[in-house]
Amino acid sequence: MFDDKDDIHPLFAGAPRTTQFKKLRKRIVRQTREAIEQYGMIEPGAHSAGTPRARWLVCLSGGKDSYTLLAVLFELKWRGLLPVDILTCNLDQGQPNFPATVLPEFLKQMGVEHRIEYQDTYSIVVDKVPQGRTFCSLCSRLRRGNLYRIAREEGCSAVVLGHHRDDILETFFMNMFHGGRLATMPPKLINEAGDLFVYRPLAHVAEADCERFANAMNYPIIPCDLCGSQDGLQRQQVKKIIDDWEVNSPGRRQIMFRALMNVRPSHLLDPNLFDFAGLTRATGEIEDKLPEIPALR
Repeated sequence: MFDDKDDIHPLFAGAPRTTQFKKLRKRIVRQTREAIEQYGMIEPGAHSAGTPRARWLVCLSGGKDSYTLLAVLFELKWRGLLPVDILTCNLDQGQPNFPATVLPEFLKQMGVEHRIEYQDTYSIVVDKVPQGRTFCSLCSRLRRGNLYRIAREEGCSAVVLGHHRDDILETFFMNMFHGGRLATMPPKLINEAGDLFVYRPLAHVAEADCERFANAMNYPIIPCDLCGSQDGLQRQQVKKIIDDWEVNSPGRRQIMFRALMNVRPSHLLDPNLFDFAGLTRATGEIEDKLPEIPALR
């Protein structure tokens, strides 16, 4: 890891030496690597000599999750486990009081290749969204469109986002409670145009671990509520429900997350996923087979 004085990346300068932090860091790296491998985020042949390296656009908002994402990806690159080039991007959407100098100064100091893009989507959102409604849905669509454009301009094959395990779980319940469907943020998908991957390498990482890691590293966190539209959000309501479950039954979050990886279409109700109408029963004489009774000793 980045612990030798002569071989340390600035992102890890001053990392705590405690056993607790080392375990946290190791866990996040392991879970990120597992997600990258499990969901095939590294294109086939990427390790082969002479194969052009993939280029990822890693989106940095300035929150704890995106800082954690950036650090762990650089650690995996240092270990030789991530054969991709990384371009970090921050999209300044013109939100009031956004500290525009924080991220450029941080990335320059860290020696991280980056692009800062200014697009005043905030004014568009304020104009289009009725008073009293939240901005997040339209803001997110405008942000994603700009990130896709930047990725194409920079020759990137993937847009990489910092959503973690809890984001994925909360989205699942939001879709179920408010959208009437079983769906969530997938760790890997293709955009609608079909020319870019979207990756979420932190899919297995807990939000609490991201927070502990970013705070321990003293990264300059930018709050996510600058637009003032966060109060009463559906996501916050769902988050509270899950928090209450976790308090009453520790470990509930991880159990529910594992359920998203253990889907049985035949035990749900969607005829598009399972051919219920085509089920047939056996005909003719059926010999009932009772389980064998173990012999007495």
